[in-house]
Amino acid sequence: MLPVDDLGEPVPLPGPPARVVSLVPSLTEALVSGAVDPAALVGATDYCTHPAGLDVARVGGSKYPDVDRVLALRPDLVVANGEENRPEDVQRLRADGVPVWVTAAPATVPAALGSLRRLLGTAWDVEPGWLVEAERLWRDVTPPWARAVVPVWRKPWVVLGRDTFAGDVLLRLGVVNAFADHAERYPRPPLADLQDAELVVLPDEPYLFTPDDGPQFFPGLRPVHVSGRHLTWYGPSLVEARASLAAALGR
Repeated sequence: MLPVDDLGEPVPLPGPPARVVSLVPSLTEALVSGAVDPAALVGATDYCTHPAGLDVARVGGSKYPDVDRVLALRPDLVVANGEENRPEDVQRLRADGVPVWVTAAPATVPAALGSLRRLLGTAWDVEPGWLVEAERLWRDVTPPWARAVVPVWRKPWVVLGRDTFAGDVLLRLGVVNAFADHAERYPRPPLADLQDAELVVLPDEPYLFTPDDGPQFFPGLRPVHVSGRHLTWYGPSLVEARASLAAALGR
Protein backbone atom coordinates (compact mmCIF):
# COMPACT_ATOMS: atom_id res chain seq x y z
CA MET A 1 0.00 0.00 0.00
CA LEU A 2 1.40 3.38 -1.04
CA PRO A 3 2.04 6.03 1.60
CA VAL A 4 -0.18 9.11 1.40
CA ASP A 5 0.67 12.76 2.00
CA ASP A 6 -1.17 15.15 4.36
CA LEU A 7 -3.95 15.63 1.80
CA GLY A 8 -4.50 11.90 1.39
CA GLU A 9 -2.85 11.62 -2.03
CA PRO A 10 -0.71 8.53 -2.71
CA VAL A 11 3.03 9.09 -3.05
CA PRO A 12 4.92 6.29 -4.82
CA LEU A 13 8.23 5.95 -2.98
CA PRO A 14 10.17 2.81 -3.93
CA GLY A 15 12.90 3.76 -1.47
CA PRO A 16 14.45 6.72 0.33
CA PRO A 17 14.40 9.63 -2.17
CA ALA A 18 17.86 10.49 -3.46
CA ARG A 19 16.96 13.55 -5.58
CA VAL A 20 14.58 15.98 -3.89
CA VAL A 21 13.23 19.39 -4.86
CA SER A 22 11.64 21.52 -2.15
CA LEU A 23 9.10 24.20 -2.99
CA VAL A 24 8.73 25.41 0.62
CA PRO A 25 11.47 27.33 2.51
CA SER A 26 10.72 25.81 5.92
CA LEU A 27 10.64 22.29 4.47
CA THR A 28 13.97 22.95 2.75
CA GLU A 29 15.55 23.79 6.08
CA ALA A 30 13.96 20.77 7.73
CA LEU A 31 15.23 18.39 5.08
CA VAL A 32 18.87 19.42 5.19
CA SER A 33 19.24 20.13 8.92
CA GLY A 34 20.26 16.71 10.09
CA ALA A 35 17.26 14.97 8.59
CA VAL A 36 18.51 13.62 5.27
CA ASP A 37 21.75 13.59 3.29
CA PRO A 38 22.22 17.25 2.20
CA ALA A 39 23.33 15.99 -1.21
CA ALA A 40 19.83 14.61 -1.74
CA LEU A 41 18.41 18.13 -2.08
CA VAL A 42 19.00 19.11 -5.70
CA GLY A 43 16.61 22.06 -6.03
CA ALA A 44 14.81 24.69 -3.97
CA THR A 45 12.96 27.98 -4.40
CA ASP A 46 14.59 31.39 -4.60
CA TYR A 47 13.21 32.07 -1.10
CA CYS A 48 14.84 29.06 0.54
CA THR A 49 17.39 31.03 2.57
CA HIS A 50 18.19 28.50 5.30
CA PRO A 51 20.49 26.94 6.08
CA ALA A 52 22.90 29.71 5.11
CA GLY A 53 25.05 28.96 2.12
CA LEU A 54 22.62 26.47 0.61
CA ASP A 55 24.06 25.64 -2.81
CA VAL A 56 21.40 23.98 -4.96
CA ALA A 57 19.63 24.75 -8.24
CA ARG A 58 16.95 27.42 -7.86
CA VAL A 59 13.54 26.88 -9.42
CA GLY A 60 11.78 30.23 -8.90
CA GLY A 61 9.22 31.19 -6.27
CA SER A 62 6.89 29.04 -4.21
CA LYS A 63 3.73 30.35 -5.85
CA TYR A 64 5.13 30.33 -9.37
CA PRO A 65 7.98 27.82 -9.67
CA ASP A 66 9.47 27.03 -13.04
CA VAL A 67 8.02 23.54 -13.42
CA ASP A 68 10.18 22.78 -16.46
CA ARG A 69 13.25 23.57 -14.37
CA VAL A 70 11.99 21.26 -11.62
CA LEU A 71 11.44 18.45 -14.12
CA ALA A 72 14.90 18.97 -15.60
CA LEU A 73 16.41 18.15 -12.20
CA ARG A 74 14.90 14.64 -12.44
CA PRO A 75 13.63 14.53 -8.84
CA ASP A 76 12.33 11.34 -7.34
CA LEU A 77 10.38 13.47 -4.82
CA VAL A 78 9.07 17.03 -4.72
CA VAL A 79 7.87 18.42 -1.39
CA ALA A 80 5.19 21.11 -1.45
CA ASN A 81 2.56 22.72 0.75
CA GLY A 82 -1.18 22.97 0.22
CA GLU A 83 -1.24 26.69 1.06
CA GLU A 84 2.04 27.90 -0.44
CA ASN A 85 1.97 26.01 -3.74
CA ARG A 86 -0.61 25.98 -6.53
CA PRO A 87 -2.57 22.77 -7.17
CA GLU A 88 -2.02 23.09 -10.92
CA ASP A 89 1.77 22.92 -10.48
CA VAL A 90 1.45 19.86 -8.24
CA GLN A 91 -0.88 18.23 -10.76
CA ARG A 92 1.51 18.85 -13.64
CA LEU A 93 4.44 17.33 -11.76
CA ARG A 94 2.39 14.27 -10.94
CA ALA A 95 1.20 14.02 -14.54
CA ASP A 96 4.87 13.88 -15.55
CA GLY A 97 5.45 10.96 -13.20
CA VAL A 98 7.09 12.86 -10.33
CA PRO A 99 6.01 11.84 -6.80
CA VAL A 100 4.87 14.92 -4.84
CA TRP A 101 4.36 15.01 -1.09
CA VAL A 102 2.05 17.90 -0.14
CA THR A 103 1.97 19.00 3.48
CA ALA A 104 -1.19 20.59 4.87
CA ALA A 105 -1.23 24.16 6.16
CA PRO A 106 -0.98 23.46 9.91
CA ALA A 107 -3.25 25.23 12.38
CA THR A 108 -1.13 24.41 15.43
CA VAL A 109 2.48 23.78 16.38
CA PRO A 110 1.84 20.10 17.22
CA ALA A 111 0.14 19.64 13.84
CA ALA A 112 3.13 21.16 12.06
CA LEU A 113 5.65 19.00 13.90
CA GLY A 114 3.48 15.92 13.39
CA SER A 115 3.40 16.62 9.66
CA LEU A 116 7.20 16.83 9.57
CA ARG A 117 7.54 13.68 11.65
CA ARG A 118 5.35 11.76 9.20
CA LEU A 119 7.15 13.05 6.09
CA LEU A 120 10.65 12.38 7.42
CA GLY A 121 9.69 9.07 8.98
CA THR A 122 7.88 7.79 5.90
CA ALA A 123 10.33 8.90 3.23
CA TRP A 124 13.64 8.44 5.09
CA ASP A 125 12.84 6.69 8.39
CA VAL A 126 14.60 9.42 10.40
CA GLU A 127 13.80 11.29 13.62
CA PRO A 128 16.16 14.29 13.80
CA GLY A 129 17.12 15.59 17.23
CA TRP A 130 15.73 19.06 16.54
CA LEU A 131 12.29 17.56 15.96
CA VAL A 132 12.25 15.86 19.37
CA GLU A 133 13.56 19.03 21.03
CA ALA A 134 11.00 21.28 19.30
CA GLU A 135 8.18 18.98 20.42
CA ARG A 136 9.44 19.25 24.00
CA LEU A 137 9.89 23.03 23.94
CA TRP A 138 6.46 23.81 22.52
CA ARG A 139 4.43 21.32 24.54
CA ASP A 140 3.47 23.84 27.24
CA VAL A 141 0.97 26.69 26.80
CA THR A 142 1.51 29.91 28.79
CA PRO A 143 -1.65 31.41 30.35
CA PRO A 144 -2.92 34.39 28.32
CA TRP A 145 -1.48 37.75 29.35
CA ALA A 146 -1.98 39.96 26.29
CA ARG A 147 -4.03 40.42 23.13
CA ALA A 148 -2.36 41.25 19.82
CA VAL A 149 -3.02 42.24 16.26
CA VAL A 150 -0.60 40.47 13.89
CA PRO A 151 -0.24 42.06 10.44
CA VAL A 152 1.58 40.03 7.81
CA TRP A 153 1.11 42.51 4.95
CA ARG A 154 0.04 46.07 4.26
CA LYS A 155 -1.27 47.81 1.13
CA PRO A 156 -3.77 46.24 1.83
CA TRP A 157 -3.57 45.29 5.48
CA VAL A 158 -3.64 41.52 5.99
CA VAL A 159 -3.61 40.01 9.48
CA LEU A 160 -3.57 36.58 11.07
CA GLY A 161 -7.08 35.18 11.44
CA ARG A 162 -8.40 31.80 12.50
CA ASP A 163 -6.53 28.49 12.60
CA THR A 164 -3.02 29.66 11.73
CA PHE A 165 0.28 28.15 12.81
CA ALA A 166 1.65 31.57 13.77
CA GLY A 167 -1.45 32.28 15.83
CA ASP A 168 -0.88 29.08 17.80
CA VAL A 169 2.80 29.97 18.26
CA LEU A 170 1.75 33.22 19.93
CA LEU A 171 -1.02 31.54 21.92
CA ARG A 172 1.52 29.12 23.42
CA LEU A 173 3.45 32.20 24.55
CA GLY A 174 0.35 33.68 26.20
CA VAL A 175 -0.58 36.12 23.42
CA VAL A 176 -4.12 35.85 22.06
CA ASN A 177 -4.64 36.77 18.42
CA ALA A 178 -7.31 39.49 18.25
CA PHE A 179 -8.68 37.96 15.03
CA ALA A 180 -8.53 34.31 16.08
CA ASP A 181 -12.32 34.00 15.76
CA HIS A 182 -12.53 35.60 12.33
CA ALA A 183 -14.17 33.56 9.57
CA GLU A 184 -11.07 33.89 7.37
CA ARG A 185 -7.54 32.68 8.00
CA TYR A 186 -6.03 35.88 6.61
CA PRO A 187 -8.63 38.65 6.81
CA ARG A 188 -8.20 42.13 5.34
CA PRO A 189 -9.88 44.47 7.80
CA PRO A 190 -9.63 48.26 7.58
CA LEU A 191 -6.86 49.84 9.64
CA ALA A 192 -9.44 51.37 11.97
CA ASP A 193 -10.45 47.84 13.06
CA LEU A 194 -6.88 46.90 13.99
CA GLN A 195 -6.55 48.99 17.14
CA ASP A 196 -8.39 46.89 19.75
CA ALA A 197 -5.47 45.12 21.44
CA GLU A 198 -2.50 45.73 23.71
CA LEU A 199 0.21 44.63 21.26
CA VAL A 200 0.89 44.78 17.55
CA VAL A 201 3.25 41.96 16.55
CA LEU A 202 5.26 42.98 13.47
CA PRO A 203 7.25 40.23 11.69
CA ASP A 204 9.97 40.95 9.15
CA GLU A 205 8.41 38.61 6.57
CA PRO A 206 6.49 38.17 4.36
CA TYR A 207 6.20 41.96 4.66
CA LEU A 208 9.30 43.63 6.06
CA PHE A 209 7.93 45.65 8.97
CA THR A 210 10.56 47.88 10.59
CA PRO A 211 10.63 50.45 13.42
CA ASP A 212 10.03 53.08 10.73
CA ASP A 213 7.36 51.16 8.81
CA GLY A 214 4.62 49.72 10.94
CA PRO A 215 4.37 51.08 14.50
CA GLN A 216 3.14 54.52 13.41
CA PHE A 217 -0.13 52.96 12.21
CA PHE A 218 -0.86 51.61 15.71
CA PRO A 219 -0.28 54.56 18.06
CA GLY A 220 -2.10 52.97 21.02
CA LEU A 221 -0.46 49.53 20.81
CA ARG A 222 2.97 48.40 21.99
CA PRO A 223 4.95 47.31 18.93
CA VAL A 224 6.78 43.98 19.08
CA HIS A 225 9.19 43.29 16.22
CA VAL A 226 9.84 39.60 15.66
CA SER A 227 11.58 37.30 13.21
CA GLY A 228 9.11 36.12 10.59
CA ARG A 229 11.05 32.89 10.35
CA HIS A 230 10.59 32.23 14.05
CA LEU A 231 6.89 33.12 13.88
CA THR A 232 5.83 31.35 10.68
CA TRP A 233 8.40 28.65 9.78
CA TYR A 234 8.16 25.16 11.22
CA GLY A 235 11.24 23.01 11.38
CA PRO A 236 14.63 23.42 13.07
CA SER A 237 13.92 27.13 13.64
CA LEU A 238 11.36 26.16 16.29
CA VAL A 239 14.16 25.10 18.64
CA GLU A 240 15.37 28.70 18.98
CA ALA A 241 12.03 30.38 18.23
CA ARG A 242 10.42 30.07 21.66
CA ALA A 243 13.21 31.89 23.52
CA SER A 244 13.63 34.45 20.73
CA LEU A 245 9.93 35.33 20.55
CA ALA A 246 9.54 35.38 24.33
CA ALA A 247 12.45 37.83 24.59
CA ALA A 248 10.92 40.08 21.90
CA LEU A 249 7.60 40.02 23.79
CA GLY A 250 9.38 40.99 27.01
CA ARG A 251 8.69 37.71 28.77
